Amino acid sequence: MKKPKQGLPTREQILAFIETSDQPAGKREIARAFGLVAQDKIALKALLKDMGDEGLIDSAPGRAFHRMGGLPRVTVLRVADVDDAGTIWAVPERWEAEDAPPPRLRVRERKRGSLGIGDRVLARTEQDERGWTAHPMKTLPRASEQVLGVLREEGGRLWLTGVEKKERREFLVADAGDAGPGDLVLAEKAGRPPRVTVRVTERLGDPFAPRSFSLIAIHRHEIPDQFKPETLEEATRVAAQPLGDDREDLRALPIVAIDPADARDHDDAVWAAPDDDPANPGGWKAVVAIADVSFYVRPGSALDQDARRRGNSVYFPDRVVPMLPEILSAEVCSLKEGENRAALACHLQVGRDGTLKGWRFSRAVVRIAANIAYEDAQAAIDGTVPHALTETALRPLWDCWAALAKARDAREPLDLDLPERRVVLDEKGRILSVAPRERLDAHRLIEDYMIAANVAAAKALEARKAPVMYRVHEPPSREKLAALKDYLETFDVAFTLGQVIRPATFNRVLERVGDADFRPQVMEQVLRTQTQAYYAPANHGHFGLSLGSYAHFTSPIRRYADLVVHRALVAAYALGPGGVKPDPAEMDRIGEGISRLERRAMEAERETIDRYVAAYLSEHIGSIVEVRVTGVQNYGLFATVEGIGGDGLLAVRDLGGEYFRYDESARTLTGEDSGDQYTLGQRLSLRLAEANPVSGALRFELPEGGGGGAPPERDGRRGRGHPRVLKRRGRPGNIRHNGRRR
Repeated sequence: MKKPKQGLPTREQILAFIETSDQPAGKREIARAFGLVAQDKIALKALLKDMGDEGLIDSAPGRAFHRMGGLPRVTVLRVADVDDAGTIWAVPERWEAEDAPPPRLRVRERKRGSLGIGDRVLARTEQDERGWTAHPMKTLPRASEQVLGVLREEGGRLWLTGVEKKERREFLVADAGDAGPGDLVLAEKAGRPPRVTVRVTERLGDPFAPRSFSLIAIHRHEIPDQFKPETLEEATRVAAQPLGDDREDLRALPIVAIDPADARDHDDAVWAAPDDDPANPGGWKAVVAIADVSFYVRPGSALDQDARRRGNSVYFPDRVVPMLPEILSAEVCSLKEGENRAALACHLQVGRDGTLKGWRFSRAVVRIAANIAYEDAQAAIDGTVPHALTETALRPLWDCWAALAKARDAREPLDLDLPERRVVLDEKGRILSVAPRERLDAHRLIEDYMIAANVAAAKALEARKAPVMYRVHEPPSREKLAALKDYLETFDVAFTLGQVIRPATFNRVLERVGDADFRPQVMEQVLRTQTQAYYAPANHGHFGLSLGSYAHFTSPIRRYADLVVHRALVAAYALGPGGVKPDPAEMDRIGEGISRLERRAMEAERETIDRYVAAYLSEHIGSIVEVRVTGVQNYGLFATVEGIGGDGLLAVRDLGGEYFRYDESARTLTGEDSGDQYTLGQRLSLRLAEANPVSGALRFELPEGGGGGAPPERDGRRGRGHPRVLKRRGRPGNIRHNGRRR
């Protein structure tokens, strides 16, 4: 713009400059553009204030101006969607125009795949005849301005305590809105350290009320838990469509769905019988029937966009945040007893040695003979509780599984039998119990049928040279193997680097450990050594399962990856509507996105279980609990409550008055005077001092009088002062472990 003569610009001139400037337009830029001198700048400041009061302009971050109801030239955006073409769409993080919806901006990525749904960026914006475009300048931390916490009052002021275990700070509340002490709130940070305050943006209610712990995870991880109206309308419409007459009719087969007793949806059902094919003597034929979600959720539909945005269902003890609306996930797609259901059927031919001799896929109609809980199926096979389908359905399934188990044992997949915690609630959402979930042969049976179907799906697509969304699990890195070697040495367990690493390598380690007290800790460390599984169109095998080709096919109600595989199978084998041959480049983007969303769900589920465990244990403050040491640091011990989980800290200051020596390589704390030693895997009896249900954190102390697996008090000094911790990197020659000298 040509610089005009000196003099105060009009309102129209200022608005025109703000809208056409190629940079943020603050007071300084406006003054420079119109050639204003010092006296004019004072009048400009007053004019800009008047324009703000009149609703003509608004200020943006950095004190730049924009037209009221418009978009700043530089602003913070949140990625809201990634469409089927891979285009990233973002919306303003702040939008105060009540009479207009926030604009959607097409984001020009500097690096392909660098942004995902929920990411925040500082971006330069521009508008042309095609709409708004954003050019990212800087990626911002997701939680840099938002904090979830509980309000407390002290000295007439409100303070916010965060729900994060690692968040040790409290924030002064500058604006609480309608929230009060004890409320769980979402707040926005403001200011700069050390004077950071928060402004409450949303009141979420009582954090200790039943069913609040999952709500904390939903908000903390920004998990979408409400479907768009158009998605719900579409779900109702497609749920009413007829199944069609061109499906293979499998309703005469006694197919059964074996699931947890508290299952909210039923993706899969199974059937098996001896194979009458002379080419497969002693073999079996089996059907793994999977909900035909691709028949209802078509590519590009509102249902599809919402499902991809979620990536997977998220399961909490008190609720499920489904990938699909309930009318589909819990009703029409769910394989329920006695109901005609659309299925994508995987027909398997299993050899007597358990190897897959052949497979085919068909669109079918099934009528499930029974929905059976794992415990009931196991009881029927064990003969403790009779079931009407024991001989016609369950017994053949078990006999065929015996063959599949042979093939699994021959592969020697990674065998980590880590317990899963189960939280049992009453009808009002109150905790009845927290205990490990029992592991039965019925669980292993279903797992092996699902693995066989997943392998068949991957190989069927490979046979048609169709793109595959593989479930990839790569071998551990050398760095992780070296760390595991050092770790195992602390237990006198040998592990050789340089050998060919297979899953069986880790199984041999666990065999050498046997039933030692530290076995659970070694299993957890072996698990940490493994790489994170992910989804991708490039096949790198599944290390943990010892399989060369593996895809997820069996859970399309709750995993978007399985829906992608279903669509590819439908297209590759011309099985009817809803199929699509994916673009390999788009598959790569989808894989990255759903892998990230899967990790989000896992973190949210794990944190929620920790909160429920802490709430359960909060009723037992002061009690002595049995724990196992899971970590040793110079500042204390991390320990897990035996049986139910729950991780907490025993601070070194609470170990007693003597000096403690920390050996970093051996991961031990040793009393300088007594020689008493704390080490990984050690079992202790400790007093539960604190249990915070909001953060899920626990704190332990030594029991009064010592003993019970903990070093005794000495000279009445337990807990007095702060013992000095001496750090030593080398391994002392006189360290004792489990009563042995090394």
